[in-house]
Amino acid sequence: MQITGNHQMARIVRHNDESVREGYIRNGGKEVKLFTSALKAFQCNNRIVMAQRKHLDDFLRGRIIGRLESGRTQLEVSEKLGIAQSVISRLWQRFQDDGNVSRCYSTGRPRVTTPNEDRYLEVTAKRNRRSTASDLSRQLSSATGTTVSRQTVYRRLGHIGLYARRPVRCVPLTATHCRLRLAWSREHALWTPQQWSCVMFSDESRFSLQSDSRRTFIWRAPGTRYHQENTIERHRYGGAGWLVWGGIILG
Repeated sequence: MQITGNHQMARIVRHNDESVREGYIRNGGKEVKLFTSALKAFQCNNRIVMAQRKHLDDFLRGRIIGRLESGRTQLEVSEKLGIAQSVISRLWQRFQDDGNVSRCYSTGRPRVTTPNEDRYLEVTAKRNRRSTASDLSRQLSSATGTTVSRQTVYRRLGHIGLYARRPVRCVPLTATHCRLRLAWSREHALWTPQQWSCVMFSDESRFSLQSDSRRTFIWRAPGTRYHQENTIERHRYGGAGWLVWGGIILG
């Protein structure tokens, strides 16, 4: 708090100090007398600073206007309700200008893209699922002239349920492989547990000793991880590695 005169700056020790209530503040171990108006301003502002800032509801706004219309001063209303006088002053000025005291809600920053441009991003991402956000941004700028950032592309595609995820890597299966596997499954669909107890299921996994960054991402919706368009077929693994084989049997 700034004091005019010989004492330019004075720091309040605490707002409930006895000397403050009597109209004094401490300044380097000395007590300085305050004017009545300065004391009232300090007592009011000290309560306001300690409180958290929050928006006024319509009921409290009506109370403020009602007290001012009844002849109370802005300082009196500020002290009574614990609200900054500047807030009360702006509210009263707004009420005198247009008679409205309700809070105005901002619509926010206007969207950069139109619904048609959002649709263009969606179609382009689905046609080429491996395209990056930067690629989609450049394609949109080339097609429509609208320039957007990578973050905007992420947000627009996220609103329609498309997210950048790593694709599933699998061994490619030919049409013959699929036909034979389906025929085998149908032949053994009615097997009993006793028959399955004589069968061992085995599998093997290869663990590469070289790093694989797997920086390739695709655009896909949740729950579509194993869809054919979201997988990458891979049957060759370069570099050194370990091959682990295991088997299980029923019973």
